[in-house]
Amino acid sequence: MNDNEPEYEHSDLSGEFTQDGFTVLVDIFRIAGSDGGWSLEVINPDDIVTVWEEPFPSEQDAYEEFLATVERDGMESFGDDEPGPTVQ
Repeated sequence: MNDNEPEYEHSDLSGEFTQDGFTVLVDIFRIAGSDGGWSLEVINPDDIVTVWEEPFPSEQDAYEEFLATVERDGMESFGDDEPGPTVQ
């Protein structure tokens, strides 16, 4: 790790999420010790990452957005072999 890189704290809501036989890693994090927003990334089994551009005010808000995306678009939205989309 580079000494200039910040350390991150990860939400307890981060972890594996499986639905319809497809598992992704949900990563909700922010710079350690900050009051800044929480970032959301979803990593599929092929290490393709979907990133939300805007931070969320709380880790719960980030997780609820992930669940809403799964409900709206399905798990297959994270399964493409193309580079992951950036979500606004």
